[in-house]
Amino acid sequence: MAIEVGSIIEGVVTGITHFGAFVMLPDGKTGLVHISEVADAYVKDIKDYVKENDRVMVKVLSMDEKGKVGLSIKQARPDYVPRPRDVRKNRNSFEEKLARFMKESDERLQDLRKSAESKRGGRGSSRRNEMAWD
Repeated sequence: MAIEVGSIIEGVVTGITHFGAFVMLPDGKTGLVHISEVADAYVKDIKDYVKENDRVMVKVLSMDEKGKVGLSIKQARPDYVPRPRDVRKNRNSFEEKLARFMKESDERLQDLRKSAESKRGGRGSSRRNEMAWD
């Protein structure tokens, strides 16, 4: 059986790391299920979801020329619904973000300068004028 991207197959968990689980596929290849592809919820410890020698259904996400196979447990479930990407994240262009940053930066600098002047007396300080007359 040839494994193709997009196919859903059964495999056996052969190893677990802090970043994912290695799964042996029917053709003898080993693929990796990244920790983010185990469940829809946040996964702190992958061992809460899978154990070594567990049989799991996985979806093949990617295969590269070096033989690396990317797998997903959550996408292999029949009830899996992909989350829509947050389109608001990329709403502002780089130029808009840069302009906002520059404006906020200038405002902060002005506040810092005012604060520094008031702490050391600033222009026309009465103390400096008194010293000049002594």
